[in-house]
Amino acid sequence: MTGLFEKAETANLDRARPLAARMRPRSLDEFVGQQHFLGPGQLLRRILDADRLSSAIFYGPPGTGKTSLAELIAGQTQCVFERLNAAAAGVKELRELLESARDRLATGGRHTLLFVDELHHFNRTQQDVLLPDVESGVIRLIGATTANPFFSLVSPLVSRSQIFEFQPLQPTDIRQLLDRALTDTEHGLGRFEVTASDEALEFLAEVADGDARRALNALEIGVFSIASIASNTSTAQDDSRVLELDVAEESVQKKAVRYDDDMHYDASSALIKSLRGSDPDAAIYWLARMLEAGEDPRFLARRLVILASEDIGNADPQALVLANAAAQATERVGMPECRIILAQATCYLALAPKSNASYIAIDRALQDVRTKSVLPVPKHLKDSHYPGAGQLEHGTDYVYAHDGNDGWVDQDYLGVDRTYYEPTDRGHEAQMKQRLEELKTRRETDPPAAN
Repeated sequence: MTGLFEKAETANLDRARPLAARMRPRSLDEFVGQQHFLGPGQLLRRILDADRLSSAIFYGPPGTGKTSLAELIAGQTQCVFERLNAAAAGVKELRELLESARDRLATGGRHTLLFVDELHHFNRTQQDVLLPDVESGVIRLIGATTANPFFSLVSPLVSRSQIFEFQPLQPTDIRQLLDRALTDTEHGLGRFEVTASDEALEFLAEVADGDARRALNALEIGVFSIASIASNTSTAQDDSRVLELDVAEESVQKKAVRYDDDMHYDASSALIKSLRGSDPDAAIYWLARMLEAGEDPRFLARRLVILASEDIGNADPQALVLANAAAQATERVGMPECRIILAQATCYLALAPKSNASYIAIDRALQDVRTKSVLPVPKHLKDSHYPGAGQLEHGTDYVYAHDGNDGWVDQDYLGVDRTYYEPTDRGHEAQMKQRLEELKTRRETDPPAAN
């Protein structure tokens, strides 16, 4: 009788779990996605087949199978499986677990496989506590994290682990999971006898953004609502148990755009590179993605101002004026209206002619200042607006440029022959290049200014 009660309780607890938890794969053959390291002949599959997994870090966005794969490995390996959530575990609990693992290995020869979920929540001290036992092989660590391990974990722990980056699932992968959940009568939604239209399933697979958990949760809500309506309808027909697109759309809450520290830097990089590459559509998309995720519009405005000078420069001097005006307007107006201002500036900057000549020039000059002898200021350029400057001959040979016929005189302003600014042939800078070449020609042909 006790066994019957335990089975009933287990079944009830299983049904209470979310669909995404119930539909976790029970074998590697059921696992969907991540074929770049788990497919036949790939690195992790070979390691698992040989039972030679040492320590690994599973890194990637939510809903891509990190926890599911760790649980599959736990069922396949001969190790004792222990599990911690880094957000809830403290140093004391971690030390006790590691002590038990050492005793287990010493007395019975069995290794411990430790799965730490959300590993990036461990602080430096907690990560350092893990190091000796990971290095000595007392435990085999699998850490799951959504944060870039090269930023969030200590270097010694990263160097002792193999990094496996999980990619967002493809819509075809998620569609496979949705189909499986609809027909699985034991763990899925098959007992409700609800089907779904191709449009509804394609919508859920696409809107999930590679997150299987999000898609399965939305499917469960939709099926529950269809089943509830059908059970309350006395003349229920087959078409009343079909999940259509409109219900699927209602089953998805407002889309939460993933935007952690990694995505902040990655999306910012994509925006700048799209602008530099003169692709207004791509630039607008990355701008929209960051705004929708809650990025500070003032940060975006600052990036546009920097790009206007760094990547456009004198090819279109108006770009900096417009970008700076957009930054000021963004500060004054705020969201949501400033999205329009930022979009205008983004489109302008994307299509403006490009030049980084000024950027290169200042960096060349800085490199010379830092690595070469500092050039003295030529005597004729030194300040002469103080008593005694004449005795030092400071500024005495300086020729006022406006005294020249066209506001220019041939005069040495550096003391050595160096070139830093090399204007391009693009946009307004082409005119500046022409002017610079004219002045160089005159220096070669005209007599020096009379001092």
